[in-house]
Parts: sequence; C-alpha cells; structure tokens
Amino acid sequence: MWTRWVGDGGRWLLVRIVKPLGAAGVNPNFLTVLGFVTTLLAALAFAVGWFGWAAAGIFVSGFLDMLDGQVARRSNRVTPFGAFLDSTLDRYSDIMLYLGLVTHYAIIGGFFYVVLASIAMSSSFMVSYSRARAEALIPSCKVGFMERPERLVLLILGGAFNRMAPALWVIATLATATVVHRIVFTWREVRAGRTLPEISLHA
Repeated sequence: MWTRWVGDGGRWLLVRIVKPLGAAGVNPNFLTVLGFVTTLLAALAFAVGWFGWAAAGIFVSGFLDMLDGQVARRSNRVTPFGAFLDSTLDRYSDIMLYLGLVTHYAIIGGFFYVVLASIAMSSSFMVSYSRARAEALIPSCKVGFMERPERLVLLILGGAFNRMAPALWVIATLATATVVHRIVFTWREVRAGRTLPEISLHA
C-alpha cells in the first residue's frame, strides 16, 4: 500500500513540475546535464565518505532523469539526440558513482571493498551493454531484473542507511545474473531464428 502512495505522490509532484517547465520552454537537455552534474556531486560525496549526502544526490539526479523525458514529451521536444545524450550520460553517471566508492575504499585501505565496488561497476555496465548489443541482433532483450533504477535504489538505500557493502553485494550478484540471463536468452532467440532482418555480427 505504502509503495503505491509513494508512486502516486511522485507522479503528482512530477506533473506539477513538468507543466511550468514545459510552458517556460526549458530545454530537456539542460535537465539531463543538470542531473549528470548532480550525480558527479554524489560521486564526490561517496569519495569523501558522506554517504547520506550521496544518497540524496542520487535521489535528486534520478528525479531529474525522469523529469527531462517528461518535459521533452510535454513540450514536443523529443529528439534522437536527446535520447542519445540521456543514455550516454546515464552510463557515465553510473561509472562515476562506483568510482566514488572505489576512491573512498582505497583511501580508507579497504582493498576487498575496492574489488567489490569494481565488480559491481563492471557488472552494472555489462547489464546495459548486453541489452544494447543483443538488440542489434534480436528485436528485444529486456529480460533480467537488475536494471538501472533497481541499482540506483540499492545505492540510495546503502548510502542512506550506511549499508553499502550489502548493497554492492546484491548489485554485483544480481547484475551478473542478469547479464548471464541475457546471454542465454539471446542465444536462444538467435538459434530459433528470431533475429532482425539486417544484423551486424562484428563487435
């Protein structure tokens, strides 16, 4: 019940922010870049050990990430470049957050957690890459659980409650499982002949 209230409240707030921004002609790409800058600040907060502030920064950047698309649709400014920019900065944002954690654990001498954060970062990147590469071969590859929103929620919870190690374990494990799932799914789809009419077989 409470999750529905949170979702409804978030949509209510989003609508009331989108309308004036769309009417004012705010460029959605500006919101995309602003969200990226906010993520960089969150990554810096991770690096210096301010996990609570980092969690707040990720929450704000996530809200901006939803806002830019809504504003683009509201003002009829959806463009291929806007989608490209959003997706590209999302990848950089993910990397920066994990690099902030890697930096923090390196400073405090936590070698094991440096490795753990690095594995979480690598597996998170591969979740996105595996889908993009698969969808160059087959119509869709949306299988698996650990998408970007789920990973960000875990980072927010880990930062807010100072339980980052369990959050990284879950991300590393489930993201890797998602990649394996997508490999198997793509193999089955290709073997069954459900490929795109024109496919690229080169990396």
